[in-house]
Amino acid sequence: MTMRILVLLLFCLPTLVLGDSRVNAFIDHMSKTQGFDAAELRKVLNKAQKRQDIIDRMNKPAEHTLNWGQYRRIFLQDKRIDQGAEFWKRNEETLNRAEQTYGVPPQFVVAIIGVETFYGRIAGKDRVLDALYTLAFHYPKRSKFFTAELEKYLILTRDEGLDPTLPKGSYAGAMGLGQFMPSSYLAYAVDFDGDGRRDIWNNEADAIGSVANYFARHGWKAGLPVTIPVSGVNKTHGKFIDAGLKPRFTLGQLRQAGLSMDPALGDDLDTALIKLVTEKGPEYWAGLNNFYVITRYNHSELYAMAVYQLGERIREIHQY
Repeated sequence: MTMRILVLLLFCLPTLVLGDSRVNAFIDHMSKTQGFDAAELRKVLNKAQKRQDIIDRMNKPAEHTLNWGQYRRIFLQDKRIDQGAEFWKRNEETLNRAEQTYGVPPQFVVAIIGVETFYGRIAGKDRVLDALYTLAFHYPKRSKFFTAELEKYLILTRDEGLDPTLPKGSYAGAMGLGQFMPSSYLAYAVDFDGDGRRDIWNNEADAIGSVANYFARHGWKAGLPVTIPVSGVNKTHGKFIDAGLKPRFTLGQLRQAGLSMDPALGDDLDTALIKLVTEKGPEYWAGLNNFYVITRYNHSELYAMAVYQLGERIREIHQY
């Protein structure tokens, strides 16, 4: 029995040593390049827990792919629309200031927060330290990405004076009302109420300013539309549909190909042609620059359309 246990331990040893060695290398890197005290950082990482349930959630395949009709029903519920209008009313001055500062209309900032966390109600219950530690050192498929995010997380908690064991977020480490990953926090989070902190967890003003800044930094063009419906699409237009989300054509090119859309928009606007599948058949939309910017938040045409349509419905309720 003793020999069997010894053999099993020896069999497991390379994996254990590998994990420890990667943590040690990470601590050494953070000490040399980011000025962390190695002993203090080790104490922090010793408090992190490997979460098998997080690994399981990362590995769990999607049950099925949603079409646009199904996706729309999830995110354009009356409750999400009504609470979005309440969020707007509560933060009207801040949202107006964000639009003046960054050029992003309030409805799309509100819609992002509504889609991501239901206006802060579903912002995640997992410790960010546990999530990033688990995925950095125990999830080889995405280890490089999550090791970089763990580094950014430790930097932001140090810079913001936060205890790294306390913030909570999604099982993938996304944080706050707008679900920023640590790298996005460092790049785009702002102190929008001037209190000296970038609190995207509890401070709605900071969350609003940060989402608007994210859009602005990704090329949002103030005053231009997001998307418009397109008609007349047939099988000969496949080259437009297959070209992806990035605007690679002009509205003029689509019109020359026989497609119809709002004549008020000029031929020179760049666009993609977006196909959305529904139970009743496909819908086609011109994905203009600002639509593409929304997809930089989540690289999905379904996500961007949900944000757009939710925002427009919230705007209608707000104006009523």
